[in-house]
Amino acid sequence: MAIGLASTAPAYSLAATLGFIALAVGLQSPIVVILGFIPMLCIAYAYKAMNEVDPDCGTTFTWSARAFGPRTGWMGGWGIIIADIIVMANLAQIAGQYGFELVGAEGLAESRGWTALAGVIWIAVMTGICYVGIEISAALQRWLLILEVVLLVILSLSALVQVYSSDAPAEALHVQASWFNPFEIGSASALTQGVLLAVFIYWGWDTAVSVNEETADRERTPGRAAVISTVLLLLIYALVSTSAQAFSGIGDKGIGLTNPDNSGDVLGSFGDEVFGTQGVGGILSKLLVLMVLTSAAASTQTTILPTARTSFSMATHKALPAVFGRVHPRFLTPTWSTVSMGVVSIAFYAVLTAVSGNVLEDSIASVGLGIAFYYGLTGFACVWYFRKVLTSSASNLWLKGILPLAGGLMLLYFFCYAAFDVYADPEYGTTVINLPLLGDTGGVSVIGIGSLLVGMAVMLIQRAVQGSWFQRPDVPTSTASTAE
Repeated sequence: MAIGLASTAPAYSLAATLGFIALAVGLQSPIVVILGFIPMLCIAYAYKAMNEVDPDCGTTFTWSARAFGPRTGWMGGWGIIIADIIVMANLAQIAGQYGFELVGAEGLAESRGWTALAGVIWIAVMTGICYVGIEISAALQRWLLILEVVLLVILSLSALVQVYSSDAPAEALHVQASWFNPFEIGSASALTQGVLLAVFIYWGWDTAVSVNEETADRERTPGRAAVISTVLLLLIYALVSTSAQAFSGIGDKGIGLTNPDNSGDVLGSFGDEVFGTQGVGGILSKLLVLMVLTSAAASTQTTILPTARTSFSMATHKALPAVFGRVHPRFLTPTWSTVSMGVVSIAFYAVLTAVSGNVLEDSIASVGLGIAFYYGLTGFACVWYFRKVLTSSASNLWLKGILPLAGGLMLLYFFCYAAFDVYADPEYGTTVINLPLLGDTGGVSVIGIGSLLVGMAVMLIQRAVQGSWFQRPDVPTSTASTAE
């Protein structure tokens, strides 16, 4: 559960996203954060159900193949890999930037070159920890997570106390019931954009399931951890979003959440105002910077875990070269898969940093498409695999049918809306690409869809070089027996 929670990087996710949610939906930010939880819980139940019958660390790769066949399964695995590699660039950049800010080196924090160097070092260190073993990884995550959650709760409660005191800032607002009414959002478009952003901050709990083969009681524990993680995230996010909005307001001046100077790092300005910069408050402000740093660092580590295990599973099923299926004789971790994830992430981050900061920003924004793709695919795979037993009990109908299907449909809608409307708008993001027949298209959409198309090309190459997975898969297409 610690790995599942830490992988979402609660502090980092809130710092980077809450301001943009407020910009999209205004005072209804708290309810939008809560609504983002719904598809995540639905998909968490899909993971739980599939893990009970097939606790394979390939997760979406194996389960999609079991439901729909080897090609769909391969693309599900690719969705995990490409989403994790892309987001590693952003996590590394945040870790590097906050590392310099923690020691007061503001000039280095603003330098793209020095920040990139620090980010590369972070990736290398976290890759090493993942290489040494899952027990060390889990122990580290527990300590980092305790610091993160405790400080978030202290920050939120301190802010709410000040809101209702005589020292409340001018921007402060008392909590209103209307903040939790989705029907007061201006338009369906604004609601969709807000929920799409909210879905991103929940992403990552599936890491708890990707380590299923290294978990005691692997059929039950990982799935339960995934569901519990999403519920705990809901409580954390609802508390922080409500307190931040009450304390800072949603104005575009001063400490307002939609102030462009704050929107990219809400917790930084929020924390300084709540805690102050002197005495104990100054120490807590520094701890808040440390918390966001450790949040990004922890997520860097836990992003390596599922990708390494997905490629490991794909290799053992002969869907990737066999070298990715090697296990360290002492540490019992996927060696080539873990190291390769670190090396590819470093290369991807370094190349995009050298090419353009704008391309790097848009590539990071595109990760939502990869998330919606493989999460949604898992939901549909669950429904199709269990289709013959859905009517055998109310539990099966809801937990293996209705909820996974609802989650899959919601994510399919978000994927299509984002890819072909929001992200495709040339005004969205920082890059524009002129495509044949389509004309100017937002770079975020091109990168997101393009990364999945690259996966199809790699799949064809893999099939030509080593086609046994596609011709004779050892996970044949099947369905749950009515006897079960």
